[in-house]
Amino acid sequence: MSTLLALTVAGLVTGCIYALTASGLVLTYTTSGIFNFAHGAIGMIAAFFYWQLIEWGVPTLPAFLLAVLVLSPLMGVVVERIMIRRLGNASLEVTLTVTVGLLLLLIAIANTVWDPLTARRVQPFFGSHQVTVGGVILSYHQLVVIAAAVVVPLALWAFLRQARTGVALRAVVDDRELAALTGASPSTVGMIGWAMGAALAGLAGVLLVSQVELNAITLTLLVINGYAAAVMGRLSNLPLTIAGGLLLGVLQSLAIGYVTISWLNQVQTSIPMVFLFVALLIAPPTRLRVGQLAPLLAPRVPSARRSLQSALVFLAIAALVTAILPAGQVASVTHGVAIAIILLSLVPMVGYGSMVSLCQLTFAGIGCVAMAKTGGSVLGLVVAVLAPAAVGLLIALPTMRLRGLYLSLATLAFGYAMDDNFFSNSSVMTQTLGLPVPRPLGIDGPRPYLLFVTAAFTVCALGVLALRRSTFGRRLVALGDSPAGCATIGMGIRSTKLGIFALSAGLAGLGGALMGGQEGVVGYTDFPLLLSLTLLLMAVVWGVRTISGVLLAALFFELIPHLNGQLGPVGNSVLSLLVGLGAVGLGKNQNGIVGTLLQKTSGLTKLPSLPHPRRAADQGDQPVREEVLTGAQS
Repeated sequence: MSTLLALTVAGLVTGCIYALTASGLVLTYTTSGIFNFAHGAIGMIAAFFYWQLIEWGVPTLPAFLLAVLVLSPLMGVVVERIMIRRLGNASLEVTLTVTVGLLLLLIAIANTVWDPLTARRVQPFFGSHQVTVGGVILSYHQLVVIAAAVVVPLALWAFLRQARTGVALRAVVDDRELAALTGASPSTVGMIGWAMGAALAGLAGVLLVSQVELNAITLTLLVINGYAAAVMGRLSNLPLTIAGGLLLGVLQSLAIGYVTISWLNQVQTSIPMVFLFVALLIAPPTRLRVGQLAPLLAPRVPSARRSLQSALVFLAIAALVTAILPAGQVASVTHGVAIAIILLSLVPMVGYGSMVSLCQLTFAGIGCVAMAKTGGSVLGLVVAVLAPAAVGLLIALPTMRLRGLYLSLATLAFGYAMDDNFFSNSSVMTQTLGLPVPRPLGIDGPRPYLLFVTAAFTVCALGVLALRRSTFGRRLVALGDSPAGCATIGMGIRSTKLGIFALSAGLAGLGGALMGGQEGVVGYTDFPLLLSLTLLLMAVVWGVRTISGVLLAALFFELIPHLNGQLGPVGNSVLSLLVGLGAVGLGKNQNGIVGTLLQKTSGLTKLPSLPHPRRAADQGDQPVREEVLTGAQS
């Protein structure tokens, strides 16, 4: 009984941290309608800053106040002013990608300023002082965490209901236009909401840092565990959010203390993501979106004849480049073209269907493992496509009613769980030797293999364009534009979603198998979730609705390590700045680099859009006023 009580108390302490970070996430989301994927990274930066102040000799309390009440709110204000305010009624893939870019930028900045190879530890508040409460030993630091989890929600409740600014914040959330008519400034109120949310992220990061090693990625992912609690509260209900955080912490603590089965021990770190997935599945059904809220620039679909002509020209140029390419660069270009096939899998799903997947590299890893296990024959290549396609179907089936942001979070949970329990499993690949991956069809030599991978990309690109011209492609675009309209005319939404999930996952699996064949041996770190987010960022920045956009994104991604080597010690900083600038630029050019160029040359056709003050209906999470297809209020 004493063990159960001790584990429960320890879980409640961890749950308090989850509740705090989730409360900040809910606050920023409700004030802007944008889910901040960089929430955990803000908390991580605050934790590093707190450690640095302590190292400089600043006393604990001033360091805590500077990190939580000065730096964190300042980051929230800067992010809202520079990035979030520019987004307007941007589409879901753009809003998610902008915050993903911020997450990657903050991690890169932390690794540049603070050497990731140096071990750092932060002492808990009040050192090792402890107190016994009901037979359970609690440190003073744990008491501080519990007190913060009690005081902060009560203060938020009082602020939102008693303070004039809090009432204005609630008013902006309910009706932005009406609040503006009463004298409230939606922009100012939104900035305050982001400052408060960032302060809560910083608070969670500083409270958590003494329990783990000070590492940028570790801290960011631990704070991300609060996503599950935020979804439990439907991204709007603070009491449910806090309850979800406490429940998550207790479940995780009990699992660590009582689960002794070896294979179950491996899934303990994934409990928050399993909790997130279950919370998504049991949440009330979301409302169908009526119309596209953000103006899109749809690329003109080339005819079959023109597509074939362009493909032949591309292959001819590729053959010439392959012949004159220096031997030392052939492998790198091959890897880039294989990455382009993985990014190509985002075009039908994200570009056409507006369904954002955050785990495409996970599907690529499944295809790579399938190729390694079945050999490099034609059968192995087929299995490399069918295996991830089947997994994609399994993920799509329970998430049929999820849309927008919730569907993206479901793919995030899946990718996170696969990182911890599949790719790191010794029965899949050993951490020291890796997993040998044969080249398909026994192709030998780097240049012939480059030509084979390039031909595979070309065939897949022709297939994606043919899909866009087909009836299924038109259904897919209609589903991305207006699910409610598709349901009204009796279109099969379920079959369309299942089909595109399987197709996208299978295409990513093919790219992963070809990438593994080029590398020869892959390890458990070749398919991390953060790299999936990076690839999504690259695709959206360059143009996820165009074939040329994803190809350039892949080649630029492959070029980054070479630039890093040329730039020397400042390489990481410069390239991190480029990532951040790319994410910021999406606020102004939401169709990506290639999309913007095509727009200027009249290569894109602007589709009709609907005026709407918020994008919550686009993400299908809160009841808001919707517009009918004619633009009038319903």
